[in-house]
Amino acid sequence: MWDFSFGKAVGMVMRTLPFVVLRLVVFIGIGIAYMAAVGAGAAVGFGFGHFAGGTEGPEGGAFWGGLIGFGLVSMALYLAREYILYLVKAAHIAVLVELYDGREVPAGQSQIGFGAAFVKTHFAASSVLFGVDQLIKGVLRAFFRTINFFTAFLPIPALQSLIRLAESIVRTSLTYVDEIILAYLIRTRTDNPWNTAKDGLILYAQNYTHFLKNAVWLSVFLWLMTAAIFIVLIGPAIALVAILPGNLTVWGFALAFVFAWALKAALLEPVAIASLMQVYFKTIEGQTPNAEWEAKLDSASRKFRELGTKAAGWVGGAGAKPA
Repeated sequence: MWDFSFGKAVGMVMRTLPFVVLRLVVFIGIGIAYMAAVGAGAAVGFGFGHFAGGTEGPEGGAFWGGLIGFGLVSMALYLAREYILYLVKAAHIAVLVELYDGREVPAGQSQIGFGAAFVKTHFAASSVLFGVDQLIKGVLRAFFRTINFFTAFLPIPALQSLIRLAESIVRTSLTYVDEIILAYLIRTRTDNPWNTAKDGLILYAQNYTHFLKNAVWLSVFLWLMTAAIFIVLIGPAIALVAILPGNLTVWGFALAFVFAWALKAALLEPVAIASLMQVYFKTIEGQTPNAEWEAKLDSASRKFRELGTKAAGWVGGAGAKPA
């Protein structure tokens, strides 16, 4: 059914316990920030609604205050996503790659320090890594549209709902592929991340059916686990918002979702990455990028062509910057 060892993936992640703790602190911290912002916004909104009157009253003010608080934290998280990728996710992947290849972090150096230093050496700045990651995601989206093998069934009306569900699952399964390509960049000790990202994408494309099968299995498993966490958290989250002013039951569901997402990002995503890393590295072993697939990606994706442009303008050497 799948081509990875789930036990090996869990074992690799457990050997990176400092990063697991760091991810818990970061992502649970995000959940707490949401909770605090919603609570403060609801309290301010309730007070404003109480004194201002109006048709919605204090409860309406509490709802809109909570919504504003939720939006402000979401905006801050959006702005910080580049640094979360650079300092947390990519550094963790760097250590996982070392463990996959049977190497240990050098003596006297912490895992977090090693991972951060490694990423900084090969990607120069967070903007470079973030730019490569965004282009990889864009290429993958375009690639999925190009090879949409479900369209052959579209003329059958009874299957359309199932087809849309299947397409949604496959799109979700692409979530971690960009991080696997980043793992490829790290493993190759790239001096030109843009060009190596091109090669990694071509290698993915020429083996895509094999990768998709494994990614879909992982995606379904992870979302089932996340749904289970969400169900467990609904009760405590609703009880928590019940102490706030106004009728904020809907925010109980929102907070349960945020904390379920945080636990998924902290604990489950590294296991998914370690699993797909096994599949990707084993599959591409001994392969070279296929010129036919390079031409297909070049014609299908503007972002793939942009990778080529940036690769050509890159000044070689570790820690180099674009020309």
